[in-house]
Amino acid sequence: MGAQLRVYKRRIQAVTATKKITKAMEMIAASRIVKAQRKVAASMPYATELTRAVTAVATGSTTRHPLTTEAEAPARAAILLVTSDRGLAGGYSSNALKAAERLRERLAAEGKEVDAYIVGRKGVAYYGFRERKVAESWTGFTDSPEYSDAKRVAAPLIEAIQKDTAEGGVDELHIVFTEFVSMMTQNAVDDRMLPLSLDKAAQESTEKGEILPLFDFEPSAEDVLDALLPRYVESRIYNALLQAAASEHAARRRAMKSATDNAGDLIKSLSRLANAARQAEITQEISEIVGGAGALSDASAGSDK
Repeated sequence: MGAQLRVYKRRIQAVTATKKITKAMEMIAASRIVKAQRKVAASMPYATELTRAVTAVATGSTTRHPLTTEAEAPARAAILLVTSDRGLAGGYSSNALKAAERLRERLAAEGKEVDAYIVGRKGVAYYGFRERKVAESWTGFTDSPEYSDAKRVAAPLIEAIQKDTAEGGVDELHIVFTEFVSMMTQNAVDDRMLPLSLDKAAQESTEKGEILPLFDFEPSAEDVLDALLPRYVESRIYNALLQAAASEHAARRRAMKSATDNAGDLIKSLSRLANAARQAEITQEISEIVGGAGALSDASAGSDK
């Protein structure tokens, strides 16, 4: 076998092995998307009703609370960025990082200092490479988050929003994550969690035809808001983590399908080149045999004379 043909065969074997791996990863990601979608759908009613309850309490009282009260001159904001722990998901993490950069620049232009809270190894590595300060970071659960993970993430953020900025607290809390729209569409979005925009929440309820309920507050509206604050932040973060996980699986499935298709195309191309090399080798061997036979024939004719 010629050297060129051996090179093509080795490359075909290597690409075939890679294709098997990418196909397996595509199937695994596809199976996990369904489970992630179910979790997203299950978390939506609780998050929606909790937001309605908070809005109703805030609009029905005059209590000033970090959950609903805008700072007169906001000077510090926190950004919770949700990325992935693993790669091979196309532009999933990079899109979230770009959205966080745009939000960071916008907040800085408004004169606000920004504290970064990162979920996922990709985001941690991005900030670490650029030697940027990270207030808190969490890894190891981005592809299958649980409510306990959301509680761990929410704890320092709740503490920060309840502190004065002079003590290291923040006036605003933003979250950047990838919203799951469909199997083919996932959008990196930024959303302000706190203070809750009452006008926006009320408008959304009106558009859906919902009527905000009326409550009697015991012992007080402030105590009710204090109790609802951690639940609201935890539910919002949990829903964002679930949507990000579904988006990650969808992005990885799409990336692995593209890699599998590309591997198949490369195998076809290499097979054609290997066939051409084999045909050239056979042609050369035939030429050598014919030439050798001709030389023997000439030698025999010369000896007869």
